Amino acid sequence: MSSRLAAAAVALLSCANAHAALPGTPGTERAPASPLTDYFALRIIYFQPGLTTDGRLDSDAGTVGTPFSGEDDFGLDDQANQGRMELTFRMRERHLLRVDYFKLSRYGENTLTRQINFRNQVFLTGDRVATNLDWRTLGFNYSWVALRRGDYELGVGAGLHLVEADSRAEVRARNIRETGSGTVILPTLGIDGTWRFARRWSTGAFLRYLSVGTSDGDGSFADYHFDVQYRWKPNVAVGLGYSAISIDVEVTGADLPGKLAMKAMGPELFFRASF
Repeated sequence: MSSRLAAAAVALLSCANAHAALPGTPGTERAPASPLTDYFALRIIYFQPGLTTDGRLDSDAGTVGTPFSGEDDFGLDDQANQGRMELTFRMRERHLLRVDYFKLSRYGENTLTRQINFRNQVFLTGDRVATNLDWRTLGFNYSWVALRRGDYELGVGAGLHLVEADSRAEVRARNIRETGSGTVILPTLGIDGTWRFARRWSTGAFLRYLSVGTSDGDGSFADYHFDVQYRWKPNVAVGLGYSAISIDVEVTGADLPGKLAMKAMGPELFFRASF
């Protein structure tokens, strides 16, 4: 009897192994590595945006400043070669957290063709003005994957974006200068999606936007992105994309009253490491 049981056990094990080896059997092959299977990712980005900057800085006494263009009036570059960084964490299958950081520093010199009231200083026609403008954004974006299939997913969520701006303008010939800085926290709502359309190829996109108003002013923030990436190695991908970031804020009754609208839009090249 024992020999018959042993023979039966061997036969069952052989059948089980043969079934496990059959191609196409569900559960026998892991899904190809892609953004859909990553639980952590670091994206290092080279970003080449076109830039526009419009603003107005009011005086401490309440005098409305002169609307200006950072590029046309102060000679700031209208294009940049910029680095960015993004971290993505997947918590279980349906919860994503993205953390991204963007910093843009610009310097320009230009001779004014008109008078500009710039906060507490008056820059005259013919003044040679040297200007520094720094812009930093730190974003935290949560997304819940509402729809998930084998090769694609679609999520909705919300985020918070800490935006800081620092400016400095001076006329060295007359030894006058003006500085200003401001910080604002802007919430957003968002939607994002990922599609693996081939074994090593995938595409991703997201849209984040919200416009808010308070007693101290109002503002809007938008961040749009699209990319295509190639999974070169199981933990390494390279890709091309396009991003557009814009902020439009008007503040009253604060330490730095005025208006600032900035846009950065352009192509990007990135390296992505993940597991």
